Parts: sequence; structure tokens; C-alpha cells
Amino acid sequence: MERRSLLKTLSAAAAAGAVTSLGRGRSLSAEAAAGVVHAIGNGGPLAQARDAARRGMPPLKITDVKIIATAPSDSNWTIVKVETSEPGLYGLGAATHQEIPQAAQAYIEKRLKPFAIGKNCDEIEDIWQSAYLQEYFRSGPEGNDALSGIDGALWDILGKRLGAPVYQLLGGKVRAAVPLYGHAAALTQSALNDQVQAYIEKGYQVVRVQLAVPGWSGYGVGDAKTSAAVQALRPDGVTPSPVFDAGRYLTTTIGMFEALRAKFGFDIGLVHDIHERPAPNQSIQLCRAVEQYRPFYMEDPLSPEDVGWFQIFRQETSAPLAMGELFTNRNEWLNLVANRWIDFIRIHQSSVGGLNMCRKVAHCCEFFDVRTAWHGPNNVDPVGHCYNLHLNLVTPNFGIQEETFFDEKTREVFPGTPEIRKGYIYSNDRPGFGIDIDEKAAAKYPYKTDFQDRGNDRMLDGTIVRP
Repeated sequence: MERRSLLKTLSAAAAAGAVTSLGRGRSLSAEAAAGVVHAIGNGGPLAQARDAARRGMPPLKITDVKIIATAPSDSNWTIVKVETSEPGLYGLGAATHQEIPQAAQAYIEKRLKPFAIGKNCDEIEDIWQSAYLQEYFRSGPEGNDALSGIDGALWDILGKRLGAPVYQLLGGKVRAAVPLYGHAAALTQSALNDQVQAYIEKGYQVVRVQLAVPGWSGYGVGDAKTSAAVQALRPDGVTPSPVFDAGRYLTTTIGMFEALRAKFGFDIGLVHDIHERPAPNQSIQLCRAVEQYRPFYMEDPLSPEDVGWFQIFRQETSAPLAMGELFTNRNEWLNLVANRWIDFIRIHQSSVGGLNMCRKVAHCCEFFDVRTAWHGPNNVDPVGHCYNLHLNLVTPNFGIQEETFFDEKTREVFPGTPEIRKGYIYSNDRPGFGIDIDEKAAAKYPYKTDFQDRGNDRMLDGTIVRP
């Protein structure tokens, strides 16, 4: 029977108080007929449930998009504040592009702000997809960071509107808190041992370890300086600069792992960041040499330009590999995950477009047993750390999270900044991301520089070294 005819028949039966025959010996009472008419006429149970959920929640529009630039901990952070048609309801998003913050800010102000104003706040997926396509030459870090700011603010608004933390919108917790790794970096092995011991005593299960090469520059040890004796080894005409030597770095790092395992055994996980500095074959040699010391993972053994080497890595070494903090495009990581050439994905969430993209990255990685280890140093702003936190709480294939220490000035500017205890970071379980911003406090800490300089280490002969 056609829907229209059925409604007509049932309506007449309900009005007359009669029993309706449906054929084949089936019938409906007048009361049942009235119920069917009501359900069909109002779109069925699903439509009714949707209407009930939205009752009392009028359409919420984006009315303004503001940029808040602040540097309470000396990193150039860009926060996006999306205001809505409901007075007092707004959301915060992370749009920090540490190297060139003005680029992402300009794209927000000139392109995404006019694009977003007037749109429905709850259409997060459509806004992400259509905003992504506003940039024809798309998927660069500036546009992605800008998009991340809008996207994150909309998730924050949705959580606040529903009275739920963002992690509940993503499926709910699978862990009580998120394990972190601490940062230990020193000029000497003895000092490094002391730092690792301190982390162990605080309850950390994983520590990143970086040891300086005496007299040479390197990544991750801030006080490592190039000595006058090393500068004297350089050819005439070379401008003085920090000097990095890959061979000496490999020797020092292998010795560091040996000493740490001799001191602490294998109960503490050890992360090391190669930071793409050696040649690919040298990184393979390093990873193969430290296999016996069972690192938790070896980070960034290659630059993004050299990811084709990962197939060879997987054939040559079983050391766990982590990669991705410089990725901005899905094609940079998709093959690495699908072919199981890496063990951990290290994406910087805002640089690929924010939470909406990274929740999909996490789900994709789950199917290939690749774990997450989102990038999380100080050039991720506190709202970006909330992206990491809420996604980590719901991700079954979570691996580890990089720690950043939030100082008092940061907490002054960002009330609700997550708490860290015993090597774990905790959600405060407030609606949205649970974090706010004090704009007056933020204004007290302007940028000290316009950009972050990169790439001034060189080889002995003056050749530039990747940062």
C-alpha cells in the first residue's frame, strides 16, 4: 500500500474508532492506527528524536572570528576565538604556526573569517571540508593551521552547548589519563642519568634522552656549543656557525643507550629524537645498532623528503620508528601506515588541519596497528595540547604523548590548562576542551620576535644541516 493511501486509511479508521484491516488476517485498533499516523506523519522515531534533541536549541550561527596572539612562555601562539549568536558562548581553537605566525593569521583574517561568519556552528564536517577547499593550492601548513583554529573552536562550542567534554563527543574515554614522556637532555652522561632518575622517581614510564657530543652542536641539548678547537678544523672562508658531525653523533648516541641500559635496566622506556640530521643510511646504522637496547621508539630518522627510505628501514631494522611532525598532507603518511613501515605517527595536529582530520588519522592507523604519539612541544599552544589530550583519551591505538610543562604565566593566560601528575596528563572534564583564555592576561605577553629561526647548524665544510 502506498504511504499516502495508508495514511488516509489509518486516519479515517482512527477518526471513526474502527478497526483497520491490513489484509492477510492482520488488523489495527483505532488507538494503534492513530499512533502509526502520528509516527509516519512526523517523520518516524528517528526524526522525532532528532527534533526532541534540538528542541530548545535554536540554530547557532558564527558571528565573529577573532585572533589572539600571545607568548607567555616565549613561543608565538595563535589562538582563534569563534563567537556565536548565543551571547557569551564561544569556542577556542589552536592555529599556532610557530615559524611564521603572521601567515596563518592573515589567512584567517582575510579568507576564513569572512567564509565562516554566518554558518551554522554544528556543521563541523561540512565547514571543515568546504574551508579546506577555499585554498586551491591546499594542504600547506599556513592554511591547515588556520583551518585548525576554526575547526577546534567549533568542537569546543559543541561540547559547551551539550554540556559535555569533547572526548565524549568522540566516543568516550578508553583510559583514565594520558601517559607522557619527559625530556632529559644533558652535556654529560652523568647529568643525563640524574635527569632520567628524577623522572623515574616522579612516576614516568618513558623518557626522551638526548646527549651532547662534546665540542659539537646537536639537536635537543640547548647548551651544546661548538668549541674553538672544532671551528679551527674548518676550511678557510667558512663563516663561523654551530657545527654538526653525523659520525660523532652516532657514536655518542649508541654509547648513551648502552650506558642508560647498564644503569637503569629495561624497565624504563627510552625515546630518542634523531631529528632527520644524519644521512638515511647513517640513520639505519644507528637504529640497527640500538635495537639491542630496545628503544621505545626512534623519532624522525628521516626528513619528509626522504620517506621513500622507510621501506628499506623496515627491511634493515626492527627498532620502532616514529615519524610525522612535519607532515601536512595525507599522502606523506598514508603509505607509511598502510605498509606498516612506521610504528608511531607523530603528526602536529594543527598543521594537518586540526582535530577533525586527526581523529580520522587515528582511526586509519588503528587498522594497521600504528600507534599515535602526537607532536607536543612548546610550539603547540595549550589549546592544541587539549586537542592531543581529548583525542588520546578516546584512541585505542594510543602510544605515548610528548610532555610540555605549563608554567604559571601560561596558566594565568589559559585557565583550565590540563594538570600533569605522576607522568600523566588529566582532563578536567569540563564541557568542550575545558580550557579558557584571559584576553587581558594574554595581552601582557606579546611576541618578542616575528618568527622562529631555523637551520643554522652546518657541517665542517659549511654545508647546511637539516634542522
